[in-house]
Amino acid sequence: MFENLSDRLSQTLRNVTDKAKLTEDNIKDTLREVRKALLEADVALSVVKDFVNRIRERAVGQEVSQSLNPGQMFVKIVHAELIEVMGVSNDELNLACQPPAVILMAGLQGAGKTTSVAKLGKWLKERNKKSVMVVSVDVYRPAAIKQLETLAGEVGIDFFPSSSEQKPMDIANAAIDEARLRQKDVLIIDTAGRLHIDDEMMEEIRALSQAINPIETLFVVDAMTGQDAVNAAKVFNDELSLTGVILAKADGDARGGAALSVRHITGKPIKFMGMGEKTDALEAFHPDRIASRILGMGDMLSLIEEAEQKLDKKKADRLLAKIKKGKGFDLEDFLDQLKQMKSMGGVAGVMDKMPGMGGGMAQQPNGGDKAFYQMEAIINSMTPQERRHPNIINGSRKKRIASGSGTLIQDINRLLKQQKQMSKMMKKMSGKGGGMAKMMRGLAGQKEQVPTAMMPTRKKLRL
Repeated sequence: MFENLSDRLSQTLRNVTDKAKLTEDNIKDTLREVRKALLEADVALSVVKDFVNRIRERAVGQEVSQSLNPGQMFVKIVHAELIEVMGVSNDELNLACQPPAVILMAGLQGAGKTTSVAKLGKWLKERNKKSVMVVSVDVYRPAAIKQLETLAGEVGIDFFPSSSEQKPMDIANAAIDEARLRQKDVLIIDTAGRLHIDDEMMEEIRALSQAINPIETLFVVDAMTGQDAVNAAKVFNDELSLTGVILAKADGDARGGAALSVRHITGKPIKFMGMGEKTDALEAFHPDRIASRILGMGDMLSLIEEAEQKLDKKKADRLLAKIKKGKGFDLEDFLDQLKQMKSMGGVAGVMDKMPGMGGGMAQQPNGGDKAFYQMEAIINSMTPQERRHPNIINGSRKKRIASGSGTLIQDINRLLKQQKQMSKMMKKMSGKGGGMAKMMRGLAGQKEQVPTAMMPTRKKLRL
């Protein structure tokens, strides 16, 4: 997400970082480029105007003129204003009420609402340790009810059955009674997707909202529809008094216009982003972290939190113990590391959060997730003995492995070289100096103080 905007802004801001003094004249071109970059990212015109005006006012004011490095202070101002336009801080769900806390989910047809219900249920169950029940009141599409039932089973949360013969109001009231009886902490109600121009459907959800009085009313928008998503959110907010927005399919949106416009236009915060099709592909929306991603500073805090949730600590401990015993890092271990990386969203998902990396890895000839899948195919074409003892892989074995994996001998050689390099690195990190432990402590320290003071680019910009 934000690849196009990030590239444009990073390039534009390089032009001002070395300036000894900022004036209205010498930032004119930069502000024009910032404006163009935002408009091309499909950010609402009113948002762009306010954003650029605030930057201009601050850039030629006392705040910058008294700075030791005006150019870098300008970049810092852009960063601060990006945070401001997206909402300053993460707005968490308000669940402070007599259980069950009812969350009403609304959205347009095809926005990814039902999938978002399951993702949110899984999030609440795993992150907040809540007992969750979900129910569908989409009586117009029986397949939606079945889809939610299937997803609920996948993520391990309770599903309250409903059918197309019932009325949405009756289903919702029955589900609330059942959730209360079973002492559930949260009940998430999935409504029918609707068009905001459909008066009858809008009246139905308005009446439902008034009857059940949900503590949270979340609007799910498809990030890839840009300004259409923002306009729909505004209409729904006028009708329902939304408490927040979930930005679905954000991983497929290279522009990011919806993320930068929703808060300003509706006054409602983005609370979550859907970053993939899997049920665990949901991230809390932190404006400060998103602003850092846009400016190429990365998002180490989110990466660490994701690693804590998704990586298998027991496996990591076993690998460390194995290496300390001198057994080495073999191809079985390599394959396991690849699988764990994939669980965090693949190479693109990880690199997007690394400072200075952005989408660059995916653009390399042999980079990106494609290379991951290729390496996995190669290792899967080996015998268990070859995986545990890579040194026995000779020319004839390489031919067989290449044939079985649909790759070339050069690909096999490249993988074996990478495995050797990783093995050497692992030995060094697990040695007497405790390099691996130091690295982990360093990462943990990032949670206390994220390095937003750096903006790595080709030349490396500092805030």
